[in-house]
Amino acid sequence: MKNIFSIYKKVFITACFAIVSFTFTHAQKVIKLGFIPLTDCAPLVIAKEMGFFQKYGVNVQLSKEASWANIRDKVLNGELDGAHCLFSMPFSVYEGIGGKAGSEMRIAMVLNNNGQAITLSKDFCGLVGFKEIKKVAAAVKSVQSKKDVTFAVTFPGGTHDIWLRNWLAACGVNAKSVGIITIPPPQMVANMRVDNMEGFSVGEPWNGVAATQGVGFTAIASQDIWKNHPEKALVVNKAFSETDKEDLKKVMMAIIEACKWLDDMGNRKKAAAILSKPNYVNAPVQVIEARLMGSYDLGCDLGVQKYKDDYMLFYNNGFVNAPRIAHGIWFEAQYARFGMAALPADYKQISDKLIMQDLYAEVAKTMGVMVPADDMKPFKTNLETATFDPNNPKAYLAVCTK
Repeated sequence: MKNIFSIYKKVFITACFAIVSFTFTHAQKVIKLGFIPLTDCAPLVIAKEMGFFQKYGVNVQLSKEASWANIRDKVLNGELDGAHCLFSMPFSVYEGIGGKAGSEMRIAMVLNNNGQAITLSKDFCGLVGFKEIKKVAAAVKSVQSKKDVTFAVTFPGGTHDIWLRNWLAACGVNAKSVGIITIPPPQMVANMRVDNMEGFSVGEPWNGVAATQGVGFTAIASQDIWKNHPEKALVVNKAFSETDKEDLKKVMMAIIEACKWLDDMGNRKKAAAILSKPNYVNAPVQVIEARLMGSYDLGCDLGVQKYKDDYMLFYNNGFVNAPRIAHGIWFEAQYARFGMAALPADYKQISDKLIMQDLYAEVAKTMGVMVPADDMKPFKTNLETATFDPNNPKAYLAVCTK
């Protein structure tokens, strides 16, 4: 009888602990983070799947969204606390290009560099090859002799929009001479297949999918436009960034750990398998894995391009994740360069307002992550002849807009 009582006592105590643990877990604030089905949503997905969010004591729920406009609206209204987001989207929205002017979305950290591309349809096959800048203008005119030429981007003023406009400018093609439409990333390949556009600028794996399916070919990768450029960011709701700062820091720490994990090339095969699942990117694992590893089957019988140090990067010893004020100013200058919006007089103040640089520095210090000391220094992208000085963007614009 005594032994039976002892067993019941142990069962009762175990049950009590389980109830307390369950109650504590479910009493935690649920932090909702959105993502678009792209390979570079990986830091959020891996932080969830590998238990890094749990490790840092935050209960994160991931939400697969249909478009960047959905991400924008849900972050702004608080339905999402934050999201995997185009680095330039907060600037586009704030300046009234891609949303209501003055609306604030905050950049907490950068999620990745590189790994986007511009795909051309089969109409261009044989007219221009990979990175053949000098042949593009003639190729566009050749196709235009038969039909209108339209390019698709994923969000007005988004990173993909700016990569396309920079490439067109370098190729000597006036962006006003072609159509530019907006299509969500997962719909790019299907739209090209039915001839809705002749080119698109998007993140992986959709360029790789287009090449594999014979729908189009990779004309240039974004790292060939600007090596190690900022691409996606963790963008958060303004109220969340102000009232739940401690939780946000934990989220950032978990994501930094995920970024480190992803930059171990031995983990990328596993990452591709996770990302390929229907609830995440829902694309062929072989395509995701190949481009994650820097191996680009270009399509159109152009062979395979191998990237050795500038494929998609998520950490790169801390270089990736630090959000730079200068990069915000660069995107503001691009809007002025391409006639999308005037350069604001307070361009630096806007970048300071939208980029949470101090918070990132605090998190980086806690984790022993190096913060690069290159912000606000002049730099030059691959396709531009002008050096960009973030302290004097007007000088840059004077050269670019001649």
